[in-house]
Amino acid sequence: MQWRALVLGLVLLRLGLHGVLWLVFGLGPSMGFYQRFPLSFGFQRLRGLDGSASPASGPAGRPGGPSGPSWMQPPVPGAAAGRRRAPRRPGPGVCGPAHWGYVLGGRGRGPDEYEKRYSGAFPPKLRAQMRDLARGMFVFGYDNYMAHAFPEDELNPIHCRGRGPDRGDPSNLNINDVLGNYSLTLVDALDTLAIMGNSSEFQKAVKLVIDTVSFDKDSTVQVFEATIRVLGSLLSAHRIITDSKQPFGDMTIKDYDNELLHMAHDLAVRLLPAFENTKTGIPYPRVNLKTGVPPDSNNETCTAGAGSLLVEFGILSRLLGDSTFEWVARRAVKALWNLRSNDTGLLGNVVNIQTGRWVGKQSGLGAGLDSFYEYLLKSYILFGEKEDLEMFNAAYQSIQNYLRRGREACNEGEGDPPLYVNVNMFSGQLMNTWIDSLQAFFPGLQVLIGDVEDAICLHAFYYAIWKRYGALPERFNWQLQAPDVLFYPLRPELVESTYLLYQATKNPFYLHVGMDILQSLEKYTKVKCGYATLHHVIDKSKEDRMESFFLSETCKYLYLLFDEENPVHKSGTRYMFTTEGHIVSVDEHLRESPWKEFFSEEGGQDQVGKSEHRPKPHELRVINSSSNCNRVPDERRYSLPLKSIYMRQIDQMVGLI
Repeated sequence: MQWRALVLGLVLLRLGLHGVLWLVFGLGPSMGFYQRFPLSFGFQRLRGLDGSASPASGPAGRPGGPSGPSWMQPPVPGAAAGRRRAPRRPGPGVCGPAHWGYVLGGRGRGPDEYEKRYSGAFPPKLRAQMRDLARGMFVFGYDNYMAHAFPEDELNPIHCRGRGPDRGDPSNLNINDVLGNYSLTLVDALDTLAIMGNSSEFQKAVKLVIDTVSFDKDSTVQVFEATIRVLGSLLSAHRIITDSKQPFGDMTIKDYDNELLHMAHDLAVRLLPAFENTKTGIPYPRVNLKTGVPPDSNNETCTAGAGSLLVEFGILSRLLGDSTFEWVARRAVKALWNLRSNDTGLLGNVVNIQTGRWVGKQSGLGAGLDSFYEYLLKSYILFGEKEDLEMFNAAYQSIQNYLRRGREACNEGEGDPPLYVNVNMFSGQLMNTWIDSLQAFFPGLQVLIGDVEDAICLHAFYYAIWKRYGALPERFNWQLQAPDVLFYPLRPELVESTYLLYQATKNPFYLHVGMDILQSLEKYTKVKCGYATLHHVIDKSKEDRMESFFLSETCKYLYLLFDEENPVHKSGTRYMFTTEGHIVSVDEHLRESPWKEFFSEEGGQDQVGKSEHRPKPHELRVINSSSNCNRVPDERRYSLPLKSIYMRQIDQMVGLI
């Protein structure tokens, strides 16, 4: 019995030491109802490039640097500018010894099994089934909205009824910022009907919008949401109707007299008061569609909300030949840009529109900032204004310097896999240990600028979380290995990045990802009259809400992922998607700008008296001026890692190995 007691004592001692190490590294145990999400957090001994051990190295291999995961470490002072200028890339089909499977220390299943599971064989019949499933998902949600909710803004899919603004509680911004009593879901879904080739329903829906929707409403809405959901959709549908090539089938409307364009103009005019009476040119966050800016309006706005209006406002200006809309949107972008930190080049997430002072100093890729970066690039793609690309390049370099943590190359070298964290805009210091689901758009943006390898790696991280829970929690704490905010409102960002990565690589791995997402949505979110928000990604309880972006984006990107013959992919016209997933054709007409002199009148001085400082832009290459990225993929480079290695490392991350 003594030897048994001795063995038991040694086991308990070992467990106690592990517990002490766990606490010392600041990685306190997650709540008991969460299973372990075995990401690596830097416990492995890092090795130098020569193979020598470097037990005290920091994230950049600094002797004597801080221990712990590189995601927790600050950037190297004075060295940020050169941090990622020339990352080493693996050769074709090569995965270095520190790919995620190695770092995570999992038991590999062997490449043969993964080659079999995720090989090039995604049968055409299965692909057609997934396409039809995605179309059926859209039709089920759309038909139920029309049957039970129209003309209200949204569908409550559990109780099969409509939802409009919350008149009883004006402070309910979660509802009132979005819902304007203007049949939001119908308007937002117009171009999805066209992309799916449903000409009869598209024509019927357009006529219904023209006949029944009015913006002369006593509704206070968020300028950003009204712009991307309603203004953007009206402009997209107008372009589809008036396209002489009609690539999606006959989407013309008999006796159409530019009514959707006139409606877009009317809405934009009602949004213009947001840009008046601000000392910086940054707009108020909300307006009343009938009376203008409310007397008690908030002087604080988020960077994405104020700086992501240029695509829709720019299209409207160029279609009308009226510079007003593009001018106010571009002035807001420049005002925000001039307020960035001189030290890091980063922007915060909340700013005072009167003083230009940063109220929220967090800089990241998610809520409050995401589409600001997206629209710098997409404005350049659409309008060809060089300064938009220069701003994007400089912003992207700052993101790489201060937000990107982990090893230098995605699939090569030692250290933690790359991750983009939230930092203080002035110092670059880590502010928290969570990422939010909106950040999953970023791999898709990286595809557009040709940083495909980093996009592959980052996408794998978000998909690993999806695979773990069957959805993306609104916030995931990568230190605690558990969700911080547990709901999932049917967001499209991961689907969008999956679609764009498939278009860039043509690798069937992303078809498997799309199939997994489709099946999860069908299993966990489908209810009596549509698809419902997940209230809790673990117990899968639901909320009675189907936001309009489910039809305008989530279903659209899933459908396009599996519909290889879609005109979006086959047409000679190149297309781009707005941040709400509305399709716009890229052509020379939108690059005509007779009012260019108006956009440079502020010179190098912004409205709060701060001299403009521009870091040298990091040279990036836009690989294609369309979001569908029609180009020949380098199969040698992307096929093997995606079929075998990336799927294996994802399974290791979610504890399946």
